[in-house]
Amino acid sequence: MYYNQKLEEFEAYLRGKKVAVIGMGVSNKPLLAYLHSFACDTTVFDKREDAKIDPEILQKVEELGIQKHFGEDNLSYLHGFDIIFRSPSCRPDTPEIVAEVERGAVLTSEIELVLELCPGKVIGVTGSDGKTTTTTLIYEMVQKKGYPCYLGGNIGYPIFTKLREMTNETIVVLELSSFQLMDTKISPDIAVITNIAPNHLDIHKSYEEYIECKENIFHFQSERGIFVTNYENAITRKLAETVPGRVVFFSSKTKLENGYFYEDGIIKKSEDGLRRHIITTKDIPLRGVHNFENICTALAATETLVDVDTQREVIQNFKGVEHRLEFVREIDGAKWYNDSIGTSPSRTIAGLQSFEEDIVLIAGGYDKHLDYAPIAKPILDNVRELVLMGATAPKIYEAVMQEVKKEKRQISVHMCDSLQEAVNTAKEVAKLGDVVLFSPASASFDLFKNFAERGEKFKELVKEL
Repeated sequence: MYYNQKLEEFEAYLRGKKVAVIGMGVSNKPLLAYLHSFACDTTVFDKREDAKIDPEILQKVEELGIQKHFGEDNLSYLHGFDIIFRSPSCRPDTPEIVAEVERGAVLTSEIELVLELCPGKVIGVTGSDGKTTTTTLIYEMVQKKGYPCYLGGNIGYPIFTKLREMTNETIVVLELSSFQLMDTKISPDIAVITNIAPNHLDIHKSYEEYIECKENIFHFQSERGIFVTNYENAITRKLAETVPGRVVFFSSKTKLENGYFYEDGIIKKSEDGLRRHIITTKDIPLRGVHNFENICTALAATETLVDVDTQREVIQNFKGVEHRLEFVREIDGAKWYNDSIGTSPSRTIAGLQSFEEDIVLIAGGYDKHLDYAPIAKPILDNVRELVLMGATAPKIYEAVMQEVKKEKRQISVHMCDSLQEAVNTAKEVAKLGDVVLFSPASASFDLFKNFAERGEKFKELVKEL
C-alpha cells in the first residue's frame, strides 16, 4: 500500500481541531463526514437560510451533530477557529475571514489540499471558455491510457476524500474556476488556460483581478512544470512570458513552429517546424473551431503521458459534454441545439460560428455586468431571428441595434418574458434548414440555479413541442 507522508502529517495535524466550513455546496458534504472521522469540532456557515440549502446536507449536519450558522449574518460567528475551509463562492478577502486568519487560523480549500497532498501528477484547466470540454477530453485520454485517475474541481466529484486511494502513479484532472484559484499558493504540474475574456465581473472587483486569479494556475510551478495556452489570446500569450517551466501553445489561426494548431480541416502538431497530421476534422464528432481548439489543448496537455493513437481514438469517440452545442431534436426540418453553457458573449460567439445554417438565436439571462458590444456583429452576421429574454435582453438588443444602424442592415427581434415564451416564439419563426440555438450569452441566476438546470428546462420545453 502506498504511503502518503504529506497526507499522514496533515491528518495528524487535523485531529481534534476546531474547523469552520464556509459554504454548503455539494463538495462539502463528504468533507463533513471526513472531518467528523477525525474528531474535529466542526461548524458550518452559509449566507443562505435553511430552506435554500440541500436537504441532504442539512440531514448530514444533523446526523453528525455539527453546529451551524446560516443567513446573512452567518460570518459574525466566525471566531476562534484553527482551520477554515473556504468554498469557491466565498471570497478569501471577506473581512471576517481576514480577521480570523490574522488571529492565526489557517485558510484552505478542498482544491488547495488536493494540489498539495496528491502524491501523483495534477493537470489543472482554467479559462473563460472551453474548460469543461477540454478537462473531460484530457481525463478520457489519460483514463484510456490506463492511468489510475480522478476527475474533480468544477466537474466530476469531490476528490479530497479520495486522497488515501492515490499513489505516485495517480493523475488528477481538475477543472478550476477563477474563484477556486483566487488564493491558491500551489500550482498543478500541468497547467492549462484555454483563453481569457471578461467574465464574472459581478463578483470580481475588476477584470485585472480576474486575470490575476487565472494566473495562479501556473504561477507556483517549478521549472519542471508545463503550461498550455492559446497563442491567439493576447492576454494568455503575454502571461506565457512569465512562466517558470515549459510553454506549449495551441492555435486555430497561426501555423506554429512548435505546438498544436488547426489548419484546412486538419489538426496538426509542429515541432521545430516539422509538422505531423494528428486527425482530420471530418473524423471529429464535435462541431466548431472552438472545439478544435479544445482538442488541440487536450493533445498538448497529455502529450507527455498519452500516445497519439490513444489520443486520436478518444477524440473520434468523444460526442461532447451536455449543454454544450448539444443536439436536442429536429422539428419541421429545423435542428434545435442546447448551448446553455453560453454564459458569456464570447461563449455564444463561438457557438454562432459553429454553424453554416441560418440561426434562430434564443439569448438573454442574468446580468454579470459584461459588455455586449462584441456580440452584436456576430449576431448580425449569423442570426436571422433573434429571440431575447431575461435581464440582459435590453443590453443585447441595444448592442445589436447599434450595429444595425452602423451597417445599415436589418434583423428580426422578438422580446419574451420567459423561456417558455422564447421557445414557442422560436418554433413559430424557425424555417426548414434553420438551426435554433439556445445560447444565452448570460448567466442563469435570474431564473435558474445554474446553467445545467436551465439547459434541462430548455430541453424539456423543446421535447414538448
